[in-house]
Amino acid sequence: MTEPLQPGDSALVLGFGLYGRAVTEALVDRGVMVTVIEDRPTDTSAEQAMGLGAGFLAAPDSDVITSAMRASHVFLPSPGVPEQHPAFAIAADVDTPIISEFDLARWWDDRPIAAITGTDGKTTVTMLTVAMLQAAGINAAAVGNTETPLIAAIDDPSIDVFVVEASSFRLGHTQRFSPRVAAWLNWGPDHLDVHTDLDTYARAKASIWDHLPEDGVAVATLSDRVVMAYAPKDRRVITVGAGGVAHLVDDQLHVGDTVVATLDDLPRRFDHDITNTLTAAAIAREFGAEADAIASAIRNHEQLPHRIQFVATVDGIDWYNDSKATVPHAVVTALESFDRAVLIAGGKNKGLDLSEIRSADDRIGAVVAIGDSGPDVVEVFAGEFPIVSADSMDAAVAAARGLAEPGDVVLLSPGCASYDWYTSYGARGDDFIRAVHDLDARTASEPGHE
Repeated sequence: MTEPLQPGDSALVLGFGLYGRAVTEALVDRGVMVTVIEDRPTDTSAEQAMGLGAGFLAAPDSDVITSAMRASHVFLPSPGVPEQHPAFAIAADVDTPIISEFDLARWWDDRPIAAITGTDGKTTVTMLTVAMLQAAGINAAAVGNTETPLIAAIDDPSIDVFVVEASSFRLGHTQRFSPRVAAWLNWGPDHLDVHTDLDTYARAKASIWDHLPEDGVAVATLSDRVVMAYAPKDRRVITVGAGGVAHLVDDQLHVGDTVVATLDDLPRRFDHDITNTLTAAAIAREFGAEADAIASAIRNHEQLPHRIQFVATVDGIDWYNDSKATVPHAVVTALESFDRAVLIAGGKNKGLDLSEIRSADDRIGAVVAIGDSGPDVVEVFAGEFPIVSADSMDAAVAAARGLAEPGDVVLLSPGCASYDWYTSYGARGDDFIRAVHDLDARTASEPGHE
């Protein structure tokens, strides 16, 4: 479907969380008739949907979905709905186009967009890009896979540039998304709980480049073979990394011939920090940000929590919280930042092969296995490293302390989701921080400890 919806047209929205509410409100405000499907309905969700003027179907069966789909011009599934949901097959059977909020926003707003996707680092690069643009006097907003859906952000006329954190969930159902600059950071196996297979997941990521305008720019990480395999051949490509357009020389960060910052400007200098900073700088330069504004933003930008976050040093051992690492790919990135780490890993696996972590086993000194997937972690590392299973975060911290030596790092980098023990990766990370501080307090109170 390429023509915008018109007043009197109809749309079917699946899911009524933050995204579903924003999409429903935007559609109703423009005269589109909306029906909401909610698989886990509550009295509140029904009241809110009907209060917006939408119809509401509570956990409908396939016949009801089919009838609603036939009556709809478009189908808008919420991000994260598994592709095995019967609504997708029904939409294909009755030939109802599947679109996303990105399509709606492009129909109704033509302001420039920078889009960022990747298995890891999307939020970091999105927020850093916004900081760089704002430092340059450009009113930029972080939207998409954030607290503000793009379709809600277009109601603010003061925004100059939308910086869109673009998840595969949104990209996979988008038909005509056309950012002016689009970056793909990296790719690793993920989200088999949503996508049908890894090829579908990769293709969803790659679709960020499908509809670049003629003057559009792709930004691609040179060292990632999957990303580079999908890089467009008919658009300008800014490569990031050694030998690329955006690169590090000695202690200077370059975008083309321009030095945009030095390593001293970075609050943290792990390899992925440098790559993320170069990517954000390349995007910001395309929107007119000068080097001094970029460097200022880098110096003043606060690191996001739960991403290789330093917690404390206890008896010569450094403790880091990387709870945001919910896939093996992210664990490898974290491990490669250190010489030797005691790794705390496990949680709710998303159907991924945890043995990928073994690609960084030269950085692992010992392993503590936690959560529902603890036995899988043990199986991956058994016979290779000292390994202990723990049934709580306090037990995991205590076990890691017993395995670590002065000069080591203890790294919580689970490689799995948090929904076995916790409500979010943030709650998991906060509990780890609490347990480390408790350990620090106990250690400080021990007789003879200075």
